[in-house]
Amino acid sequence: MTTTAPALREQMSDRELVARIVEGDDALFEIVMRRNNQRIYRAVRAVLGDDNEVEDVMQQAYLNAYRNLRSFEGRAQLSTWLTRIAVNEALARRGKRHIGNEDESMIHLLESPGPDPEQETFASELRDAMQREVAALPQPFRTVLMLRDVEGLSTSETAAVLDISEDLVKTRLSRARTLLRNNLYRHAGVTMQSLFAFGNARCDRVVAGVMARLR
Repeated sequence: MTTTAPALREQMSDRELVARIVEGDDALFEIVMRRNNQRIYRAVRAVLGDDNEVEDVMQQAYLNAYRNLRSFEGRAQLSTWLTRIAVNEALARRGKRHIGNEDESMIHLLESPGPDPEQETFASELRDAMQREVAALPQPFRTVLMLRDVEGLSTSETAAVLDISEDLVKTRLSRARTLLRNNLYRHAGVTMQSLFAFGNARCDRVVAGVMARLR
């Protein structure tokens, strides 16, 4: 599949990876997926509102991206381009199933960190409160929040992914933060980045599914 040494493959830039994949080195697409799986998962999860179809949507989004790699011109970061494809696929899937309830429960969060039982209890309760607040957000607010506060995309990157104006990104993010009650961000034991983790087993499943279909 490829003659590039593993260490060198990991050091390749996104632009180099795309060029090699377009030339026929399909095995390198695994690196692209593993570099972006966490972000893609969180973005798709935010749009769908539940965990049932996330992996299917991720795989389809990656296949869509693979088929259109020749159209990637490098004007935006590869991660932004991939996220936009994934969001569009998630929105299409969401539209097909005609969701009527925006407030479906979110995914189970990570177990509480730290050995202190009292701290674990507090962190667990706080995570539960955060989960309920995130689940209660309307999908447009939830998606912006995930991209900006969880994934750390800039306003311009989020606008590009969602194909909306930067002003609208700012408005939705401000509204989402207000609804979440900003004091939740400051409590000890929980950070936004610790939420909605994409575990190794799930990562391996998505990569294996896409690579099998490419072969």
